[in-house]
Amino acid sequence: MAISLWKSLLQTTKIRILQQRRVSLYSSADGYEEEAIKKKLQQFAGGCINLSREDNGIGILTLNNPKLMNAFTGTMMVELQEKVTELENWKDGKGLIIYGAGNTFCSGSDLNAVKAMSNPQDGMNMCMFMQNTLTRLMRLPLISVALVQGKAFGGGAELTTACDFRLMTPGSEIRFVHKHMGLVPGWGGGARLVPIVGSRAALRLLSGATRVDPETALHLGLSEKTLSAADGAEALEEAQAWLSQYTEGPAAVIRAAKLVARAGRELPLEAALRTEKDVFGTLWGGPANLQALLRKPKHK
Repeated sequence: MAISLWKSLLQTTKIRILQQRRVSLYSSADGYEEEAIKKKLQQFAGGCINLSREDNGIGILTLNNPKLMNAFTGTMMVELQEKVTELENWKDGKGLIIYGAGNTFCSGSDLNAVKAMSNPQDGMNMCMFMQNTLTRLMRLPLISVALVQGKAFGGGAELTTACDFRLMTPGSEIRFVHKHMGLVPGWGGGARLVPIVGSRAALRLLSGATRVDPETALHLGLSEKTLSAADGAEALEEAQAWLSQYTEGPAAVIRAAKLVARAGRELPLEAALRTEKDVFGTLWGGPANLQALLRKPKHK
C-alpha cells in the first residue's frame, strides 16, 4: 500500500513538474505562432548545435559555428530548442555543460540573420522564441554550467545567464553589448542577470556594455571559478571535474535538488514550500533514501 501511494505521488508530481517546465511563455494572443517562427528562422542556415550525453549523466552541448565565433544562425536557434527537448526527456541526466567550438563561447546572433529580420515583428518573434527556449533550458532538471572561453557577447552573454553556474577561462570575457546595437537584451538575459549579480550591478553591465573579465566576474558573483586551462579540451575536462562534485549520486536526488532550488528562485515562498514538500515526498522511502539508511552514513 505504501509503495503504491509513493509511486502514485511520484508520477503525479513528475507530470505536474514536466508540464510547468515546458509551458510556453507566450501564446497566439501575443502574436506567437511557433511553427511559423521556426519556418522563418530556418531560412538562415549555418552552424549547428551538437549534444552528447555521457554515461556519468553529464551532457555536453556545443555551439558549433566557429567561423562566426559561434554566432547563432536561425537554424541553430531551432536546433537549440530541439536539443532542449531531448534533454527534457533524458531521464538519467544530472548535469549539462554548454561551451563553444574553437575556443570561444558565442558572439550572439548572426548579423546576416539580424539584418534580414530587421522589421519589428520578426524581431519580436525571435525574441519570444529564444525566451521560451532559454527558459526551458534554465528549468531543466540538470545542474547546468556555461564554460566561457574567449568571447560571450550579446546573445552569448544572455545564454550564460540561463545556466546555473558559469566557469571562465583565463582571458575570457562576458559582455552585454546590446547597447551598441541600439538594443537591450531580448532573450531574457537582462531579467536573469538581476538575481545573479543584483539590480545595481546588472544596470551597470547593461547600460555600460561593460567588459567583464574573469576577476570581475568572480567579484560580482557572475562566475564561480576561473579555470587554470585555456585550451578547449583541457578546459572542458576541468569543467567536467568541477561539475562532477555536484552531480555525484543518484540522478533522482540531484534532479530533485535542482527543482527545489529552482522553486525557491522562481516561486513565492508558499508555493516554493509546497513544491519542496511534494519533491521531498517523491524521495522519502524511495530507493536512494532506503539505500542510504542501510549504509548508516556518518556526516563529518
